[in-house]
Amino acid sequence: MHRVRSSPDKSHEVSTYQTDDEGENGPARGKLQFWIDRKITLAFFPLCILTLMVALEAASLGIALPVISEALGGSAIEAFWSGTSFVLCSACCQLVFTSLSSAFGRQLLIIIAVIFFLVGTIVSAVSTNFTQMLVGRSIQGTGGGGIIALSEVSVTDMVPFRLRGAYWGVLGSMWSIGSVVGPIMGGGFSTNADWRWIFYINIPFAVLSIPLIVIYLKIKTKKTTRRDKLRDFDTVGLVFFVCSTASFLIALSWGGVMYAWYSWRVLVPLILGAIGMVGVIVYETGIPKDPIIQVSGIDNHSLLISYIGTMLQGLTLWCILYYLPLYGEAVHGLKPLSAGVAALPLAAAIAPSACVAGIIAVVWGRYRIIIWVGWAVATLGFGILCYFDRTTKGAIWIALIAIPGLGLGALVTSIAYAIQACTETRHLATATALFSFFRAFGQSLGVAIGGVIFQNRMEANLRTYPALAPMAKEISHNAVALVGKIQAMEQSQSKDDLRQAYTDSLRSVWVFCCVCTAVGGILSLFTKEYSIDYNHDTDQGLE
Repeated sequence: MHRVRSSPDKSHEVSTYQTDDEGENGPARGKLQFWIDRKITLAFFPLCILTLMVALEAASLGIALPVISEALGGSAIEAFWSGTSFVLCSACCQLVFTSLSSAFGRQLLIIIAVIFFLVGTIVSAVSTNFTQMLVGRSIQGTGGGGIIALSEVSVTDMVPFRLRGAYWGVLGSMWSIGSVVGPIMGGGFSTNADWRWIFYINIPFAVLSIPLIVIYLKIKTKKTTRRDKLRDFDTVGLVFFVCSTASFLIALSWGGVMYAWYSWRVLVPLILGAIGMVGVIVYETGIPKDPIIQVSGIDNHSLLISYIGTMLQGLTLWCILYYLPLYGEAVHGLKPLSAGVAALPLAAAIAPSACVAGIIAVVWGRYRIIIWVGWAVATLGFGILCYFDRTTKGAIWIALIAIPGLGLGALVTSIAYAIQACTETRHLATATALFSFFRAFGQSLGVAIGGVIFQNRMEANLRTYPALAPMAKEISHNAVALVGKIQAMEQSQSKDDLRQAYTDSLRSVWVFCCVCTAVGGILSLFTKEYSIDYNHDTDQGLE
């Protein structure tokens, strides 16, 4: 006979399931028993489709912007904003959708997020000028942020804690694959077909996912009256959070691209955003009855370190995804499509690493050593990237980029475990949303800080070459624009020197990433590990 016994786990105020195999010789203590049924698998499937769709859309437009800009007659600033608006709206709206879903239901808010994404996709696809494109991309980003956050929160609702790693790994794989395949898709459509297909291709996936969500993703809604939901909802905190985050991220996007970092147009929103985010934390600590940001957990020390680790993981991952194709284009002369293909080993490492790390945590029941290994491998990988040179052969650098990918992939699931393990059960949805937010926030930081480092080092490196020194300040302004200038030059010593300067400048970015991963690893040594074997206790599980 096989039966299940529960025992209290006071740290999480829930129960741990334990199995006893009872035979002729009496009960024998067995391993923890969990289950996954067909209902969860069917509910999880549309979340995977949506995550891949959002990742592809987030990564595919950048490479096609020159073609789109020419077709729509847009300026460089308009093209810049059409790419940036998606990321900004996505990061700002993740916590909004999660907070609303806790009050009004996950299923409803996921459908609303998909509708936002679908409407934004259609507006972008049929746009005839950059104003329409900007509106469409902003709506898309709003829906995309909701999809990403609610997909991870839904896994928390549906799946017992110990098994969540496998599902987080699959979602992380979808995002990683989309992030690398997206530029290939964007380059292929813009070069060999019509750039509008970058948007059209998402429509069938979005339309298909809505009935699947309605049929299979039937997550319970808290049983309270609408009046109580509206009364308890933290509207002030939500508005305060969105405005502060938007101000900070807009300043990061402007700095070094539209305006100099010392310009008041960058400094004012940056400072106001930073002050505002600190103010949000102070406000959320004790004023609202049901705050949108829960700033306390079972172990605040470990929770804070895990959030910092999430931000560093997002920062370094986005740095390598953004700047590695530029290395292939500027230094090795690859076309955008070929550079995207060359980066495929990175996705081929991140995706399975995320899945394997999740499965290991499920089987082993521990996550902290996976975090340590992930940071160590990522640090080693970025250290190897520091040795890349202008003469590094293509086969070598293409193969070696898999190493940081292995480490960063393992961190996707293991840090998620760490955050949820030291969070009170009633705050798991908010903790998961903050995990998504800090990852997106880190990605924005990665591009901005990486751009500052590249720009400063590129100007300094160019000044060491007499023929290039007079134009050092002018051509070091933008890493992307510089690619076209290098490829348009005739073969000469100046071109070789420019490629070498580009390589040396990117090396500084890799050094920065190496330091970040090392810091993340050192900080993780000071966290505690908690059991991931406890009862699936939620009031918003599958019906």
